[in-house]
Amino acid sequence: MKKVVTLGEIMLRLSPPGYQRFVQAESFDVVYGGGEANVAVSLANYGYDAYFVSKLPKHEIGQAAVNHLRRFGVHTDYVARGGDRVGIYYLESGASMRPSKVVYDRAGSSIAEATAHDFDFDAIFSDASWFHFSGITPALGEKAAALTEAALKAAKKHDVTVSVDLNYRKNLWTPEEAKTVMSNLMQYVDVCIGNEEDAEKVLGFKPGKTDVTSGDLELAGYQDIFKQMKEQFGFKYVISSLRKSYSASDNGWSACAYDGNEFYHSREYDVRIVDRVGGGDSFAGGIIYGLLEGKNFKDALEFGVAASALKHTIFGDFNMVTVPEVENLLKGDASGRVQR
Repeated sequence: MKKVVTLGEIMLRLSPPGYQRFVQAESFDVVYGGGEANVAVSLANYGYDAYFVSKLPKHEIGQAAVNHLRRFGVHTDYVARGGDRVGIYYLESGASMRPSKVVYDRAGSSIAEATAHDFDFDAIFSDASWFHFSGITPALGEKAAALTEAALKAAKKHDVTVSVDLNYRKNLWTPEEAKTVMSNLMQYVDVCIGNEEDAEKVLGFKPGKTDVTSGDLELAGYQDIFKQMKEQFGFKYVISSLRKSYSASDNGWSACAYDGNEFYHSREYDVRIVDRVGGGDSFAGGIIYGLLEGKNFKDALEFGVAASALKHTIFGDFNMVTVPEVENLLKGDASGRVQR
C-alpha cells in the first residue's frame, strides 16, 4: 500500500446550525478540518496509507483533533504534541445570493510555532510515494514557511513526488508576501494545483477573460498561463479547478490541466451545494489518487472533478466518498436515486 504524506494545520471548525447567521446562533456545530488534513482523509478513504504531519497541543482539544483524523483512517504517528492552542475558524454557510463567511481565530496555533526540530523528516519520507502541501501553511508565518521548505527538501532527498495546492488566503498574507515565499518553494514541486485567483495572487500569472461571478471562463487564457508556469517552474502538470459561481447554492464545477503537450478541459458538473468548504482539497486528493493509480492526467483530472463534485454534497471539511461512488458518477449516474 502506497504511503502519502501531507503537512499542515487541522483546525476546530465552529458553525451555526443550518443556514443561521453568526448573530442568530445560540450553539455551534463542531467538526475539524484543514486543507492538507482534508486531502489526507480523501486518500485514506481511497485505500492509501495517509499520514498527516502537524503539531497539536497535548490538551483535550488537541487530542480531539487527533481522534477525528484517526476516525477516518488517517495515520497520526507524525503529529508532534506541544504548544498552546488549536486554530479555530467560524463558518457561516451562505445560501442563494448570500455568500458564506469565514472568521479565523488561529494566531499562535501550535503548527504556526513548530520548527523542523519537531519532526524526523528522514523517517517521515523514507518510504513515501507522495507529499502534498498547500499555500496555507507557509502563510502562517516565518516559522511555518521555514518548516514547509525543510519538509520539501527532505521529500526531494527521498525522491518523493510533490504536489501543491496554491490556496491563496488574503486574511493570512498579501500577494507580495505570497509571491516571495511561494515562488521559492515551487522549485520542489512536480504537480501544481490552484485556481485563477491562486495563480495570480501567489505566482503572478493572470488568465485572460475570466470572471467566476458571472460564469465567464476563457479557457484560452488558462492554456497560456499554464505554459508560462510550466516554463518558469518546470512543473510536470499544471492543474486548475474551474468554478462558475451562479450563487452560494449552485455552482458549475470543472477543471483543466496541461502536461506540456496537451491542454485538457474536464466534464462540467452542475452542483447543488451542501458544504463547499474542502471542495478544492477533495479535488486535489482525487487527482493525487488518479496519478498514483497510474491513470493518464486526463483520467486523473476527471476523477478529481467527480470526487469534488460529490464532496460539495457532504457536510463538513472532509470528503467521505469511496472510489466506487466516484466511479459511478464518472459512468454518468448523477441521478441521486436511492441505493437499495
